[in-house]
Amino acid sequence: MTIEHNPMMLLKTRRFLPLFTTQFLGAFNDNVLKQALLLLITFQGGEVMGLSPALMVQVASGLFVLPMFLFSASAGQIADAFDKATLIRWVKLAEIGIALIAAAGFFFKLVPLLLTALFLMGLHSTVFGPLKYSILPQHLHNDEVVGGNAWVESGTFVAILLGSIIGGLLIAVPGTGPMWAGCACVVLAASGWLASLSIPAAPPLGQVKLNWNPFSEIAQNMRIAARNRTVLMGMMGISWFWFYGAMLLSQFGPFVKDTIGGSEHLSTFLLSTFIVGIALGSLLAERASGGKVELGLVPLASLGMTVFGVDLYFASPATPHQGIDVAGFVAMPGSWRLMADLALIGVFGGLYTIPLYALIQTRCEPAYRSRIVAANNILNAGFMVASAGYAFFALNQGASIPQMFLYAALMNIAVAAFIYSLVPEFMQRLLVWLLVHTFYRVSAKGYENIPAEGPAVVVCNHVSFVDPLILMAESRRPIRFVMDHRIFKMPIINFVFKEGRAIPIAPAKEDAAMLEAAYDEVAKTLEAGEIVGIFPEGRITDSGDLSPFKAGVTRIVERTPVPVVPMALSGLWGSFFSRKDGPAMTKPFRRGLFSRIELSIGKPLSPAEATPDALRAAVAQLRQRP
Repeated sequence: MTIEHNPMMLLKTRRFLPLFTTQFLGAFNDNVLKQALLLLITFQGGEVMGLSPALMVQVASGLFVLPMFLFSASAGQIADAFDKATLIRWVKLAEIGIALIAAAGFFFKLVPLLLTALFLMGLHSTVFGPLKYSILPQHLHNDEVVGGNAWVESGTFVAILLGSIIGGLLIAVPGTGPMWAGCACVVLAASGWLASLSIPAAPPLGQVKLNWNPFSEIAQNMRIAARNRTVLMGMMGISWFWFYGAMLLSQFGPFVKDTIGGSEHLSTFLLSTFIVGIALGSLLAERASGGKVELGLVPLASLGMTVFGVDLYFASPATPHQGIDVAGFVAMPGSWRLMADLALIGVFGGLYTIPLYALIQTRCEPAYRSRIVAANNILNAGFMVASAGYAFFALNQGASIPQMFLYAALMNIAVAAFIYSLVPEFMQRLLVWLLVHTFYRVSAKGYENIPAEGPAVVVCNHVSFVDPLILMAESRRPIRFVMDHRIFKMPIINFVFKEGRAIPIAPAKEDAAMLEAAYDEVAKTLEAGEIVGIFPEGRITDSGDLSPFKAGVTRIVERTPVPVVPMALSGLWGSFFSRKDGPAMTKPFRRGLFSRIELSIGKPLSPAEATPDALRAAVAQLRQRP
């Protein structure tokens, strides 16, 4: 059973559970160390190395992400060159040594030694990052990749939460807190290494010539990423989230202390609302995506991040209280609004990042996957360093922490507009997702019959004007539809078809040049390894029955022999967009909202088998499938 049926099944497989556990424990350890150190500086350290606690927090956060910027490119090529499971075990062994350095720093309360351990833990995470993301598509089926990412991300943020809580609780133990924090780091590192021993092998997918110059490798990785604008903009979107999120995470302690007037425990409590929100949003993204990469969630999520980020500014107290604890804060007027803002920023953050992570994993060249992930990590690190610089500058200019949150939320609008203007596919997918999920509830069967890669033609019965939109929404791979040029020009949905690169076609007697151009474009699309969608009836049904199939598919596969996948839509006849009882779109509320429809996907036919009669018979049989 795949994740589309039961996401929990992934956690029972050796293909995923050991990696998930290893990642969880690593993130847990990172945050025990980081949170214990940040709270030690914020609440117990006074000025450290001549810097105020708020500024020292930014220095520590910058040290943690600096290795990601410097060494991610090298980590990516190493991950592509060797067995990923073996590399993970070596990385986890190194983590034990780093944890021992951290333990010594906590025991002797040596902040420089702790900062060294924090830098090395950032280096450990830098090497581990390309491994964990590039190994997922090797071990998981195509319909499990989104779910695998959702579990990894939600698990990571739960680990961040637990690590932050445990780190905060341990460092707050009178007298012996630092010692307990150091011991926890060692135990977690050893546990992560033990979990890594069960990760299945993941050999390299191509030959890699190692380049040990990190700066030229950074440039090379960015050139590889830039080959695909959609992937590059996905990386930019993820990096912006880490700019926003890193600022929120690093300023939680000072925000609680200086703006609210709370304790370490209140800092941990409010941090938990944000992180639980991200974990829930990650799992919600998997459910809303239906096991496929659903880019339509990204614009919706970015809007939510802005709305609740702005409201966080207005929900923040105008004057701090004195030594308020969790119970006192919850009893305050407006506290629930502030907690809701933090939680919903997290929820929309999870909805935002999961489709983007799955996008860069599934649309890049497999042999370069680790290096693409590394390029993403470089951008992430650059944005997180910029986030620390932004906070450092804003604080020095006298901005309050709530004002910093407000400015970042407003900048989110500009970033979103920039990305969506360069890659309109995000907005196109949002319109498709909203249309399908507003009017219909779709039940689909046979996803596995769509080839995971390579060219194919999909054919389907034509019941309504929204048939191509439903197939676009349900397909795990983009489909270029061949459609009547008049439908292509219809208002509103014209944007969807244009950005979906639909191929307009006309009858030979109406426009022979357009007809030939359409067939040429279909051949180019198939030769490029993409999927083409055809409605062989040639028109929307007037009766609800199947019309004879025309010979267009035969002409296509004779020129470019590829598999042909039959599909059947059921339940659309009688809807607002069908021609039942007259022209379509003339009788509102014909079926009401949330109508249930079914999509059945049959086994591919070979080019020789894909005659008009055989395809019509296959579609007719799928329509009758219970």
